[in-house]
Amino acid sequence: MTSSHLDPANPFARPSTLPFGLPDYAAIREEHFAPALVAGMAGQRAEIEQIADDPEPATVENTLVPLERSGRLLARAAAAFFNQVGSDSTPGLEQIEAEMAPQLAAHHDAVYLDARLHARLEAIAADVDAGRVTLEPDTAWLLHTYRTDFGRSGIALPEADQARLRELNAEITSLETAFGRTLLAAQNAAAVLVQDVAELDGLAPDAIAAAREAAQGRGHTEGYLLELILPTQQPALAALTDRSVRERLHRASVTRGATGGEHDTRTTLLRLVRLRAERAQLLGYPHHAAYVAEDACARTTDAVSSLLGRLAPAAVANAQAEAADLQAALEADVPGARLEPWDWAFYAERVRKERYALDDALLRPYLELDRVLRDGVFAAAGELYGLSFTERPDLVGYHPDVRVWEVADERSDQPIGLFLGDFYTRASKRGGAWMNNLVDQSGLLGERPVVVNNLNLNKPPTGEPTLLAWDEVITLFHEFGHALHGLFSDVRYPSQSGTEVPRDFVEYPSQVNEMWAWDPAILRRYAVHHVTGEPMPQEWVDVMLASRQFNEGFGTTEYLAAALLDQAWYVLAPDEVPTDPAEVERFEAAALDRAGIAFAPVPPRYRTSYFNHVFGGGYSAGYYSYIWSEVLDADTVEWFTEHGGLSRANGDTFRDRLLGRGGSVDVMATFRDLRGRDPEIGPLLARRGLDATGA
Repeated sequence: MTSSHLDPANPFARPSTLPFGLPDYAAIREEHFAPALVAGMAGQRAEIEQIADDPEPATVENTLVPLERSGRLLARAAAAFFNQVGSDSTPGLEQIEAEMAPQLAAHHDAVYLDARLHARLEAIAADVDAGRVTLEPDTAWLLHTYRTDFGRSGIALPEADQARLRELNAEITSLETAFGRTLLAAQNAAAVLVQDVAELDGLAPDAIAAAREAAQGRGHTEGYLLELILPTQQPALAALTDRSVRERLHRASVTRGATGGEHDTRTTLLRLVRLRAERAQLLGYPHHAAYVAEDACARTTDAVSSLLGRLAPAAVANAQAEAADLQAALEADVPGARLEPWDWAFYAERVRKERYALDDALLRPYLELDRVLRDGVFAAAGELYGLSFTERPDLVGYHPDVRVWEVADERSDQPIGLFLGDFYTRASKRGGAWMNNLVDQSGLLGERPVVVNNLNLNKPPTGEPTLLAWDEVITLFHEFGHALHGLFSDVRYPSQSGTEVPRDFVEYPSQVNEMWAWDPAILRRYAVHHVTGEPMPQEWVDVMLASRQFNEGFGTTEYLAAALLDQAWYVLAPDEVPTDPAEVERFEAAALDRAGIAFAPVPPRYRTSYFNHVFGGGYSAGYYSYIWSEVLDADTVEWFTEHGGLSRANGDTFRDRLLGRGGSVDVMATFRDLRGRDPEIGPLLARRGLDATGA
């Protein structure tokens, strides 16, 4: 298709008539996506032409507003498509993504390299500077954002350089897609099949049942399949007593994408690093990391390096101290053995149990998914913000596992949006946990938000409860923090909606929301035995609270190793990028050693070959953002504590001053509005048990 005309029978041809514009998944088929995307791009180009060729002098009403209104068909189709590709892909969808990726990159360039459109934005800015026009704050920030984006997209480059930039953007987008597709296949292929149930000794019965279900789902008539999650550490490592099985599982995890053959990601990622480096230099930056940092809260790679470098030595020192305890526990079982990465989680759990008389297996029966969701995640949102959630089984999701809730707000006489939960892993879903928008809130368009949370929990057999590990509880609260950021958006322009904020700010609200998992009033409500109904014993809760910093050296070190590895790849000039895939592991080892974060028992949270955040996702040179955001988060948790914690007044303040404003202002101004000052690092250091002088 080459025109904006779309078959009226295509579900994307007009806005969905379902509540809140939820895509009509009962009608959407795979074959609808490509025509809708192509027509959507053509339609938006026609709209841009009208704006750019308008003979009238540029104004907000004839330039910025129609620019924000443009591309509605493309937005509808792209939101549904990319959510589907991430959550429930098929070979057909992967083929569409591969075909569409360079076309979408070219479409973006067609808009942001349009000199006529750029001239109109500059004309509005000149009127503002001359005092002829006064803009409302959100419109002024919108104009600033567009001008910045045009500049960073290469609008000032000579024509020949723009042509090369277009080529780079198309290939980069294709490589990102290829990396994600290859990694998903590698992850599925690396799942560990165990034939003898005795080798699964230590796993909880529900986890063994889930492994059997997974094996059957992949066509294995016998055996038990340990599916891999995206990070290096696999949950089963904390429970499996058979050291050889632990080693097998760990090695399967850390070699994903680096074993040669059709599932090897290294050639793709090296090409990606090289092209991003070339693009950055073409745009006038020393490297890709500098390009990324400039448009974030960090502003410079020096600021990023300063933060990571400040934390690394203290984190490694803590991890080494923890390792000494684990080594002693290992030697009690296997005299003379050396602590290996596949031993860490198992012996950490043992030491925790001995030190605090508690282990994860005891907690799981008290952490059932529906109860945690209803009486934990939703209850906290009710106490803080006055929200309530009504499940809508009449609304169809994009997969049978997807559940839909309507979200009501005490402050409004009508529901504010929809929340979709997609909690279970499957071979068609990429690893990790994330939030997507299916519909962005916008006052200009009269649209209310539809948001999705994705997790990768092992699905139990039919009729069995889904019991969570404590880390999975935290992930549930974390991702819902992103959902709240989208649901509470109260902005005029769709490009400023909800999570449309700098990458190193976007994790901040979600990290804040984790605090409510620990809140005594909320914890008492959801930590209830799924069979007996008995609350989790208070002494266990007390021990959990007392042990919050346990193993924090490991957690901080594995995270920082990944963040520093990300930076190491993206400070390279094009000619510094290795060309041989076999060099990837050597580069990785040297980078970690140079950063002072190399500690063999604690591998990076993601090694290069399966680091989807930075090669297949939107975090390239930006994985540092989690710890950057955590500085803001820890400081804000202190604010909540100073003001009385879980209260409607505190929730409303956080919502009105920060969550609801999305990207309609400088986001650091929203933090200062809440906190009354710039962020301080002290609360983060205290939380992670890092000595303030050493860090």
